[in-house]
Parts: sequence; structure tokens; C-alpha cells
Amino acid sequence: RRSSDLEDRTAGALQRGQKVKAAVIGCSTGGPAALRLILPKLPASLPFPVIVVQHMPVGFTASLAHHLDLQCRLKVVHASENDVLEPGKVLVAPSGSDFLLRKEGNTVKVILKARNSPLPPGGFCPSVDDVMAEAVAVYGSGTLGVLLTGMGRDGARGMALIKAKGGRTIAQDQETSVVFGMPAAAIEVGAVDKVMPLHEIAAEISSEV
Repeated sequence: RRSSDLEDRTAGALQRGQKVKAAVIGCSTGGPAALRLILPKLPASLPFPVIVVQHMPVGFTASLAHHLDLQCRLKVVHASENDVLEPGKVLVAPSGSDFLLRKEGNTVKVILKARNSPLPPGGFCPSVDDVMAEAVAVYGSGTLGVLLTGMGRDGARGMALIKAKGGRTIAQDQETSVVFGMPAAAIEVGAVDKVMPLHEIAAEISSEV
């Protein structure tokens, strides 16, 4: 199926109103290169935190966070227990742990739970779906979901949750995706507000300020 057919199902321009309070970016195959084209373009003054969920083997997400931090004006960290979500901060979710959020007053903190049970076939830890669900539970309609290149369907359910709560959703287009599986799955279930080429996504995120 051509991406243009899928893109016809999207709602067009993002609705304005509720300010973004947090963004979740999900990606898999081709994700690290895509992140290197998006995150360095975001301003240091970005008024909300960004959570990155990149499918990677355990032990590799720390290196990803380090290299992104060297390239970005934003502070990029490999998320750890009790990290606080703050404006202008990017938290890379560690592979192998469930990534949860806990609100304490006006503060939102990261809770990590090591997974001891085997993943289901095609499952990921953390999954984009689950992290987006955590963000929606805390930030509601202030959640921005961004789904980039990747194989499989992870993220479609999470994007649908964000959209159902009045948040905004962006997916990378087929032409610039290494693998169009994850964005296509979200588009097919009607969970995407806007489909965009990779080089335009950073500006769209920045415009949400």
C-alpha cells in the first residue's frame, strides 16, 4: 500500500489549544539515524520533556543517549530511577526495563522495573505503546506522540490512546522511513494527525511551543 493512500486517512493539520506538556518519540529500525536528524534541531528552550523509546538490545541505549547528548542543545540522559521530567530534557528509556511515570505533586518521576518474565513474541521492553500510555495517564491531552521508522506495530495502540485523550500525533512518512511498519500501523487505525517527512518533524515539534 502506498503511503499516500494511508496519509489520506489522517486528519491534516494538528489541532491547537492544549499546550504540549510532554512528548514521546517511538522508533525501531532506522531510529538512531532518524533521532540524530530530529533531536539536534530542537531548541534548548523546549518547554516540555521528551521521552525516547528506541528498540535496542539491553546495554545499547546508554550509548545512544550519550552520543545524542553530544549532538543536542537539549540535555539527553539515559533515564534512571527517580529521574525528574523537566522542560528541555530528553530521557532515553533503558532497554530491558518497564518505563513507568509517577506524579508527586507537580513533579513527574521515572520508575524503572526490571522485567523478569519472557517477552511475548514480537514484544519489546519497554514498548512504545506502554510508555505512551504512561504519558497519557499523567499528561492527558498535553501528550504529543511521534512515531518514526520501525518494523512491527508497536506504537499504534499508544498513538490511539494519545489521540483519544485529545493529544496530538505525528508519524514519519513512507518515503523517508527505513521501514514503514510502525508508522503505517498507527495510520491504519486512524491514530495519526499528521504524516510528515523526517526532515520536517523537528520543526513541527518545535512549533508546539
